[in-house]
Amino acid sequence: MDFTAPPTHPVTASALRVPDGELYFELRGSGPLVVLIGAPMDAGPFAALADLLAGDHTVLTGDPRGIHRSRLDDPGADSTPELRADDLARLIEHVDAGPAVVLGSSGGAVSVLALVQRRPDLVRVAIAHEPPLSGLLDDRDELRARTDDIIATHRSGDRLAAGRKFLALARLHLPDEVVEQIFGGPVTPQQAADADYQNDHMLVGTAFWEPDLDALRAAPTRLLIGLGEESAGQLCDDTSHALAAALGTSTTSFPGGHTGFAEDPVAFAARLREVIA
Repeated sequence: MDFTAPPTHPVTASALRVPDGELYFELRGSGPLVVLIGAPMDAGPFAALADLLAGDHTVLTGDPRGIHRSRLDDPGADSTPELRADDLARLIEHVDAGPAVVLGSSGGAVSVLALVQRRPDLVRVAIAHEPPLSGLLDDRDELRARTDDIIATHRSGDRLAAGRKFLALARLHLPDEVVEQIFGGPVTPQQAADADYQNDHMLVGTAFWEPDLDALRAAPTRLLIGLGEESAGQLCDDTSHALAAALGTSTTSFPGGHTGFAEDPVAFAARLREVIA
């Protein structure tokens, strides 16, 4: 997917000052507010989906705290789901177009769950797409040990080995040449900084965050647990089903895999419109 393709709808890029930094965000379109957010993924991979929705929605995308263009006053501060939820709340209030439909992917799905717990008044529909909540699984102790090993391997400077371990943990199967390109090829200073921040300050606190199930059940927000049609057998397949079961609900299917919104944004946009109608 070429995220550098010219958008159909104008994009307004801004930065919102928060108590401990600045949040980079983008706005497209007009109409009811839809928020698309990831973690550690920045705004870029959501661009095509955002453009497809912008014909009849105001679409907000952004970089999560500590990543890419969202700068923290203390670069060594952790990024917790609660802090990212507060960031989302401030962005929604700043845009003043809520309550919003909020779709979070991966770590962004965990951010969205925390947002529903803390500020359900700001969210009309919340879609937690493949939240990687390893702490909900029976083998959480083994998963935590493997996560710690990934972080240690990354810190040692062996990006390729750390990447292979991460893919094995997530049960994501990529051709070896793609793995080499992603984790073994040259990176920009910003990409290196983002990877360091993800490993040092975001990964454990996101994957082993404990949701308040009672608060999520009691929230007036319509909460959906999204799952890619092609994600069967992957770690996030397990975690999504575990969360849905804990909430007494079922998962909601979306096209593609873990990043289906970027793999086939046209199909994903059509399904998203069905879901939020």
